Amino acid sequence: MAKDSRPRSAAVRKKQKKGASAGSGGQGRRKLEGKGPTPKAEDRVYHKAHRQKVLAERAQSKQQGQHSRGRRGSGHGTDDVVAGRNAVLEALVERVPAREMHVATDVDSDGRVREALGHAAEQGVRVKEVSRRQLDNTTGDAVHQGIALVLEPYDYADAVELIESLLQKAQKGHIPHQPLLVACDSITDPRNLGAILRAASAFDADGVLVPERRSAGVTATAWKTSAGAAARIPVARATNLTVALREAKAQGYFVLGLDGDGDVDLPGLALAGEPIVLVVGSEGRGLSRLVRETCDQIVSIPIASSTESLNASMAVGISLYEVARLRRSQD
Repeated sequence: MAKDSRPRSAAVRKKQKKGASAGSGGQGRRKLEGKGPTPKAEDRVYHKAHRQKVLAERAQSKQQGQHSRGRRGSGHGTDDVVAGRNAVLEALVERVPAREMHVATDVDSDGRVREALGHAAEQGVRVKEVSRRQLDNTTGDAVHQGIALVLEPYDYADAVELIESLLQKAQKGHIPHQPLLVACDSITDPRNLGAILRAASAFDADGVLVPERRSAGVTATAWKTSAGAAARIPVARATNLTVALREAKAQGYFVLGLDGDGDVDLPGLALAGEPIVLVVGSEGRGLSRLVRETCDQIVSIPIASSTESLNASMAVGISLYEVARLRRSQD
């Protein structure tokens, strides 16, 4: 047979040279896989949505940092700052412990500013000139009128130590009456706490107990409302208020809760002459369940039927007055 003299193509020649193969042998797998799903707009660094995401995260981080500093009582949170000329002057007159006074460089000096500067110099409070913007940041954008007072963090007593020490003082005759304490159960408004401190100081109470969590602390607002009483009466923090009350009972105190539907009326309170812890709850919820169960008695204040309830600080003031009156009549 004669040989085929037809010309062969280059592809045929190459195939015959290397030999035939079935399939691609995986050589096109990478091309088939592609680059995966398309990233979100906010995850693409070149997209404006990514820039907006970064800015939002920075703002949130800054806000959280400022909030945590305020909770720690660093001196630069609004809880630890008195703002405004009248408020600063009143705090200095009451000798509220202060770290430094911030005065705007362009402040219009008047009698209040000059008097505040005089008190600061007398009490050894450092005066610092700052810009208006710095004052805005320090006071949380409050109306500061060019002046603010940064307070020292309040030095809380230990609840159990205060409970024990007062009994020892009474036994040794260092205080003229049986110990009288006020415990605040979920009082979250610092104005209420300040008013309670004022009533406690006015009617010879020996201290105030507050829980560490879900409770107002001795902030600038509480200092101002107390009208100086926060400097005269100790405030103790309890890790767990119920545990502290049980400890007080074990030491010999009677724990009396204030509530509108109590089983004992306040007038003529039989336990007035004993060591007492008077517990007041929040206006909305009253005493919490565990605290209520810990109380020896629930005491109510008779009021007109048209009045739903009394303010917490008012209830404390009335109760402390009655206890003080009964104790004087027993002497």
